[in-house]
Amino acid sequence: MPLDVIGMIGVSPPKDDSTVHVIEGGLSRQFLEDFSRAHDEAGFDLVLVGYTSTSADGWAVATHAASVTKRLGYLVAHRPGFVAPTLAARKAATFDQLSGGRFALHIIAGASDKDNQRDGDYLPKVDRYARAGEYIDVMRRTWTSPEPFDHEGPYYRFSNVRADVQPLQQPSPPIFFGGSSEEALEMGAQRCDVYAIYAEPRAAVAERFADFRHRAAAYGRTPRFSISVRPILGDTEGEAWDRAERILGGIEAAGTDKLTVAGSHRGKPYDHGGDRMLSYAAASDVHDERLWLKIAEATGAPGNTSCLVGTAEQVADSILRYYELGLPPGGGPSDIGYVLIRGFDPFNDAVDFGRELIPRIKAGAAELDAHNAPTNSDSAMASKVTAAAD
Repeated sequence: MPLDVIGMIGVSPPKDDSTVHVIEGGLSRQFLEDFSRAHDEAGFDLVLVGYTSTSADGWAVATHAASVTKRLGYLVAHRPGFVAPTLAARKAATFDQLSGGRFALHIIAGASDKDNQRDGDYLPKVDRYARAGEYIDVMRRTWTSPEPFDHEGPYYRFSNVRADVQPLQQPSPPIFFGGSSEEALEMGAQRCDVYAIYAEPRAAVAERFADFRHRAAAYGRTPRFSISVRPILGDTEGEAWDRAERILGGIEAAGTDKLTVAGSHRGKPYDHGGDRMLSYAAASDVHDERLWLKIAEATGAPGNTSCLVGTAEQVADSILRYYELGLPPGGGPSDIGYVLIRGFDPFNDAVDFGRELIPRIKAGAAELDAHNAPTNSDSAMASKVTAAAD
């Protein structure tokens, strides 16, 4: 399976070229349309539509963006608990049908209690993940059940559920999730298709993926993975590092004005993942040649704040080093199926990534998969073993 490149669209023009978050602010239809088309034309496969308790509705944003783009898919962030899972299943199936199969769902239980409470959700985080698991179960059953069904669980009760519309992607659109707590990992291992994490030092990423593969295998499942990172490019490596320092300076000068989603600041991690990221930043500003964590340190690591700094060739090479972590020893394509890249100058960076970075990433991933393909002799041996077992 090819490596898909994910971007992230916002709904209003950013104030400057050191933007941490893109989903906040008002709503500009023209900017949304231009931003979505820019990703479509740059070669992105999907774009994430984020979620906060103050931002524009992501379903409506994605629906409109899909109407003005040709091939771009939409990864809609969705918090279980505010819309019934039966209704969410029909909303997702409707979007998937009308867009021609350009839909994916990112389940977020909500790292911030305050952000959830703004929408009236006072469940503790551990219970939010338990509710999310039941929510996904009901959604999948709504998508796939040929007959009406009843459901009664800890959080939801339904009678005679049926849906006249099913997703175009069968049996369901891909379901992403993120999180590093025990309850998050168990919920995701049992139910989700793609485990998404922010870029960390490669050795730590390898350990996290190995752990999740083991967890999912206990449920008979084979997951895929997504890595999220913020590239900072320059025509030369020196220019890229100079730009990185300018971005850091802009974020530090603006203070918490840059961080309204997280309300975080230096030394105060946003969540469990942020705490881990700050520990890496404390050990070193730079890991694995060009994984730069100064912005994560300056912001408390709210969301995607780990960066790869260098030329397009250098950053593509670093991303492909992550991709190699998913290549199976016995041959075959990597199980790292997605990379999410977005910049601090969101619109212009999306255009720039399409010129050289995205083509290099995709060509490199295809080359690695081809190199790791099982040989004819391996296939013949496997056939003989199977025949002997029969």
